[in-house]
Amino acid sequence: MSQPLPWIEGRFEENVITTTVEQAINWGRQSSVWPMTFGLACCAIEMMATGASKYDIDRFGAGAFRATPRQSDLMIVAGTVTYKMASRVRRL
Repeated sequence: MSQPLPWIEGRFEENVITTTVEQAINWGRQSSVWPMTFGLACCAIEMMATGASKYDIDRFGAGAFRATPRQSDLMIVAGTVTYKMASRVRRL
């Protein structure tokens, strides 16, 4: 099994980690982050626009949006998570 990452401070559940914003930003700077998007409302349209040519998220090395959690490094939830949707977001 691989060694834990030094910037991870703690774990709540099996797949939930905690860290500081500064350490997470530094992690994003040192590697190409492949996000998985989960759109819940009109915010999902804005998330799709970040991949368009006007904003060009590819310049930051994060343009490869992944469809599954297995292929992604970061999950972006675009929109408000309601009580009914919370269990599904946790499952992802």
